[in-house]
Amino acid sequence: MARGSTRPTSRDVAQAAGVSQAAVSLVLGDKWRGRVSEATARRVREAAEELGYRPNLAARNLRLGHTRTVLLVVPALTTEFFAGVYTGAARVAAQHGFGVVLYPSPEGVGPARDPFASAQAALDGVIASSMAADALTAIRGDQLPLVMLDSDPDGSLGAATVNLDIADGIRQVADHLLALGHRRFLHLAADVPSWTFEVRARELAARVGAVADTELRTARAPITIDGARAAAEAALSGPGPRPTALVCDDDKLAAGAYKAARRLGLRIPDDLSVTGLDDLALATALDPELTTVRLDAELFGERGMQALLAVLEGRAPDGGDIPVELVVRGSTGAPGHRRP
Repeated sequence: MARGSTRPTSRDVAQAAGVSQAAVSLVLGDKWRGRVSEATARRVREAAEELGYRPNLAARNLRLGHTRTVLLVVPALTTEFFAGVYTGAARVAAQHGFGVVLYPSPEGVGPARDPFASAQAALDGVIASSMAADALTAIRGDQLPLVMLDSDPDGSLGAATVNLDIADGIRQVADHLLALGHRRFLHLAADVPSWTFEVRARELAARVGAVADTELRTARAPITIDGARAAAEAALSGPGPRPTALVCDDDKLAAGAYKAARRLGLRIPDDLSVTGLDDLALATALDPELTTVRLDAELFGERGMQALLAVLEGRAPDGGDIPVELVVRGSTGAPGHRRP
């Protein structure tokens, strides 16, 4: 990068030196001894000098703070899923002498406000849900080490990503419904611009589309029970043959679908099979109980914190998506099935 062009960042230094951003932070913050080799430290310093890199002092003060505190940025805690993520992250953090500050988005979903504006203490790193990714663009370059949850590993803002195997969960749902004989599907999709929901739509379309004589419609809804009810009711009342299986992006959407079905005089699963995703406590409060995909929220949080610790130490985080499990309950059955 020529001097006088766009201001170089720690990512540029890391690429030039052939090391991680965490290693750059350790060397330029004079915390590298015992963590990286002298040769690596020399390469980093030489690359920084060659590029004319000058750290952002405010960000550097945050990054090199001594509070051993991590910021967890998630959507508002409207379900217990992200509470579980926090519990898992905090458990691992405590084992390593770190604390976790929880920053829920006040809007519920979508971008949170700038998390640095509300962080009164110095921070060593950030773990963030992809639903809040738009708020985290300031972390790029010479900002804090970042681990993204439920994020595209090929286009993530973070130094590492940790994902649940959502694609496999959707495949399990589709295969279950196809095996029951369903061929007309409605996807009640979360109206949220997030990679994790794009994966659900893509995998469902691929799995259903691979079987002959199938039909897949899509209705979008906000992640609220009333919003899901309205969207599902409109879609199920539309022209043409009614879908026999309704695949919901999460359990709250499924609860709204239940209300829509009852308003339309449809019985679950006799007239309409319904599936969710998350396996919240809500899933067993519904009648009939909901067939859904179980996600281990606490393990998700644990893996997120473990990945951030690896980044801070200049190590490669463990790879591999976290397995998920389809839990079959009373909300799914063969199309046209009538219970005795």
